[in-house]
Amino acid sequence: MDGRKRKMTTQNIVLVTIFMIFISHCSSTFFDASGFEQLETVVENVEDHLAYPSTNDWYPVEELSDGMEDDEWQLVQKKGNQFVLNDQPFYVNGFNTYWLMVFSADQSTRGKVTDLFKQAASVGLTVCRTWAFNDGQWRALQKSPSVYDEEALDFVISEARKYKIRLILSLTNNWDAYGGKAQYVKWGKAAGLNLTSDDDFFTHPTLKSYYKAHVKASRKALFTSLDHLTITVLNRVNTLTNITYKDDPTVFAWELMNEPRCTSDPSGNKLQDWIQEMAVYVKSVDPKHLVEIGLEGFYGPSAPARVQFNPNTYAQQVGTDFIRNHQVLGVDFASAHIYADSWISQSISDVHLQFTKSWMEAHIEDAEKYLGMPVVFSEFGISSNDPGYNSSFRDTLLSTVYKTILNSTRKGGSGGGSLLWQLFPDGTDYMDDGYAIVLSKSPSTANIITLHSTRLALFNSRCSWKCRWGCKKKHPIEGFLLRYDEL
Repeated sequence: MDGRKRKMTTQNIVLVTIFMIFISHCSSTFFDASGFEQLETVVENVEDHLAYPSTNDWYPVEELSDGMEDDEWQLVQKKGNQFVLNDQPFYVNGFNTYWLMVFSADQSTRGKVTDLFKQAASVGLTVCRTWAFNDGQWRALQKSPSVYDEEALDFVISEARKYKIRLILSLTNNWDAYGGKAQYVKWGKAAGLNLTSDDDFFTHPTLKSYYKAHVKASRKALFTSLDHLTITVLNRVNTLTNITYKDDPTVFAWELMNEPRCTSDPSGNKLQDWIQEMAVYVKSVDPKHLVEIGLEGFYGPSAPARVQFNPNTYAQQVGTDFIRNHQVLGVDFASAHIYADSWISQSISDVHLQFTKSWMEAHIEDAEKYLGMPVVFSEFGISSNDPGYNSSFRDTLLSTVYKTILNSTRKGGSGGGSLLWQLFPDGTDYMDDGYAIVLSKSPSTANIITLHSTRLALFNSRCSWKCRWGCKKKHPIEGFLLRYDEL
């Protein structure tokens, strides 16, 4: 890192750190007239530096969180419709990078995983969603039912911990990529089961036992041909940290499945039964960590009045039901995805932004009114392959998502955060699915992410000093949170 970069990085850290120290030492009695003036002055100084940075002002920051003590690295929990950390609010600003485990399986590519976490931490991202599965394929985690090579996942979790980034770990896939339910069906057929559809994954007792074995440690092989002991995901002891996965605060949550659908049963009953069974099962193995389903957020038969918010009529036919699915025992928070370019039209238009806002507001309202839990918009993005795409529109989409989250957080609502799809480090362009964001090549996007991270961090600190939990008093910081049009 050259001297100018180091200098600019230090300025960023110092300004934000001074502000954080300032507010962390404030009590509710501090805010008399002079106190408000002092706070406004600090806010203005931070705003001048962060609100309208030039496109050349983004610089990587190395291991920002090295000074954090282990006793500050605690499990994130849920309290009503909020996430909490050490009994204070925790709002998610994060990202997806699904391929981390595959890159970690080879020493020659592990450096890219480190680079990614380093760059994500530099813009204040705190949660990463990634796959804790790779079933029966190249660089597989699960080579066959209950036969594992988990060292790659050990490395992912260890590196995330170094940079104080928590992980949402998805346990399998609805889609064929990296195995998923189709691979479980292949294993079942190889074992002589009479299976006719990939959706048999949700109902066949043997396939469900395969999934449960993936979740839990098993001291007996599922097949007589597998005569050695196996240890699976939640009960694994990380070889690099010596911490059992189910005890590690680096794990933010377990996700039952990426984007589950059961199109063979539009009523949703088959998927509902599977969710109910597996959520309780995961909680029985690991009662400490949060659990979520991994849904896209489509409305189903249980809420006919909400179907109007679906992006298309097909969304009602995939066997999912946002409200009903999230009302089962064992599920701690809701999830929804945002892909207007896939669901409405591929051509870029303002309709995408309008849909994004209404879709988010509907799910936040339902999470508050019917579910009593946070909702995380765990995938959102736009493809550079879309007709009419430009980076400015992508920035506008990010700003729309972030502002909608902030509008909820300032009211104590259920908007728990968002995870962009997806973040890439330098030198991984060949993996780009069109949605990749490379921070060094996208300074305007990096600045928007940084500003949102700062605002959420300041909001969390505001909540810690403003008064008791749930206080809705307004303070000058609220102007900083929502003052600018770009958010």
